[in-house]
Amino acid sequence: MLSTIISGAVYGVHSHLIQVEVDISQGLPCFQIVGLPGSEVREARERVKVALKNVGVRLPPMCINVNLSPADLPKNGTMFDLPVAVGIMIALGKLGQEAVSGTLLLGELGLSGGLKPVRGVLPIVREAVAKGIKRCLLPIGNAWEGALIGELVSIGAADVKEAVAYLSGQKEIQPVQNSAVQAGGIEDDRERQPDFSDMSGQQGLKRAAEVAAAGFHNLLIIGAPGSGKTMLARRIPSILPPLSWEESLEVSTIYSICGLLQSKNSLKTTRPFLHPHHTITGRALAGGGRIPMPGVISLAHRGVLVSGRYGHGKPRKPVKYGILGST
Repeated sequence: MLSTIISGAVYGVHSHLIQVEVDISQGLPCFQIVGLPGSEVREARERVKVALKNVGVRLPPMCINVNLSPADLPKNGTMFDLPVAVGIMIALGKLGQEAVSGTLLLGELGLSGGLKPVRGVLPIVREAVAKGIKRCLLPIGNAWEGALIGELVSIGAADVKEAVAYLSGQKEIQPVQNSAVQAGGIEDDRERQPDFSDMSGQQGLKRAAEVAAAGFHNLLIIGAPGSGKTMLARRIPSILPPLSWEESLEVSTIYSICGLLQSKNSLKTTRPFLHPHHTITGRALAGGGRIPMPGVISLAHRGVLVSGRYGHGKPRKPVKYGILGST
C-alpha cells in the first residue's frame, strides 16, 4: 500500500516542501530511502524501526521503500523521521491517508519514540502556508515556532504514539497559541539595549553613525585602540528603526535554519548585531559549504555587522573598523 506525507527541507536559506512516499510490498525484507538523502536522512531507517518497536508497532518482514520527492533536491537533517514513521503506519493500514490531508509533518524520533526538536521549522512552515497548507504537526519543542504563522494551526506532540493518536482522532490536542501573533505585533525591547546616552563627546562620530544608520550605509571608523569604536558600534542598533513583524520573521527564519531559535523567547525582535573576530574564515563569514549554511553576513541581515582590523600586531598603527548596515 502506498502513502504520501507532506514534509519539508531547507537548502541554503530557501525552503522546499517534500513529499514523503512510503510503499510496503512483498519481497525480501528491506528498508531503503531514495531521493538524494543525506547521511542523517539515511539513518532514519534505524531510528524509525526502533522507535516504532518501542511504542508497540512491529514492522512486518516486507520491503519498505521510501521516496523523497522531488528526488533531484538534496535532503539533509532529521526532520523526516516523523513523516516516514506516519507513512509506514498508513501503509500498514493502521491509519487512513485522509488523516494527514493538508498537514505538514516534521520531527526527529528518539529510540523511545519521543519527538525531538529540529532546526529550520520556521522557513518550512512559511513555505507551507504559501502553498495552502493549514495545519502542521511538530515536536512539542517546535510547536511555538509553527504558531508564529497566524494562518497555520500548529499542533505539538510529545512522541510518535501521541502524534498518531491525534491524527486518528483518538486524542484531542489543543493548538499552540503564540501571544505575539495574537497581539498582532512584537515587543520593542530596544530600551534594554546600550544607547548613545552612555557616550560622552564624540559628536562628530555620533553624527556619522546617525547618517549611516538613516540610509543603511557602510561606515568606516579609523582610530587608536580604546578610542570608542566598538562602544559606538554596539549602540548603532539602538538608533535603527524597530523591526516590523515581517522583518522579524525574515531574520528569525535565518536563525531558525542555523538552529539558533531554541525557545519561544528566541524570536528576533531586535536588529542583529554581530562582531566576528578578525581571524574569521571566508566561509564562516559568507556561508556556504558542501551543505549550504548561512554565514555571519546572513545572520546580520537587517542589522549591523562589524568587522575589525587590528593593526597586525603594531600597537601604534591606527585600528580600522568597517560597519556594514545589512539590508
